[in-house]
Amino acid sequence: MRVDGRQPDQLRPVKMEAGVAKFAEGSCLIEMGDTHMYVTATVEDRVPPFMKGQGSGWVTAEYSMLPRSGRQRNQRDANRGPNGRSMEIQRLIGRSLRAVVDMERMGERTITIDCDAIRADGGTRTAAITAAYVATYQAMQWMVSQRMIKQVLLKEPLAAISVGIVRGQELLDLCYEEDSKAETDMNIVMTGSGRFVEIQGTAESEPFGADALGKMLALGKKGVLELVELQKQALGI
Repeated sequence: MRVDGRQPDQLRPVKMEAGVAKFAEGSCLIEMGDTHMYVTATVEDRVPPFMKGQGSGWVTAEYSMLPRSGRQRNQRDANRGPNGRSMEIQRLIGRSLRAVVDMERMGERTITIDCDAIRADGGTRTAAITAAYVATYQAMQWMVSQRMIKQVLLKEPLAAISVGIVRGQELLDLCYEEDSKAETDMNIVMTGSGRFVEIQGTAESEPFGADALGKMLALGKKGVLELVELQKQALGI
């Protein structure tokens, strides 16, 4: 039995609410157990210098954990300087979204995804990606209403989930207590059609074999497909 009573292939209770930020073009508040992420999408009529003149758009992301979102207070990034973990996560979020956004048809516009952890109990990066898809979809709907684009330029749904091995058992959606004791920790970013965008996996103690990898990927796919259905419900599509 897991620390919170879940089955090995069971997600934590998930709640997604779209449109929570009054002034943002797109937004989503996601709660996965005790991990809560507040995500907004901002549309701007500009692109980075390296994209100028190409007629294509860009998607980028920023990520941060608010002080006391976790068990100990962390300093704000503005006070402590560049944070390697935050930079790695925001690059992952940006890469993930760019995999499913048709940027060539966006025009020279940028969608910036801001992801802030309000409460952190494991899986903040995967929750951020899942909510970022909802926020981006809403931003695209706003762009359609403003006649910037003719249709939502998302090729297919995108979500992410953590998996791992704890005490020899493959588990889906690790909470912090499980993640901190995991023999293997893995994050899976996947599309609604079951295609992988990114897999981040590390053996923290004992190496894992192909059989365990297959089980974790299967768990990840199950979790992602469940999250995709919840994304659709949140968006009303």
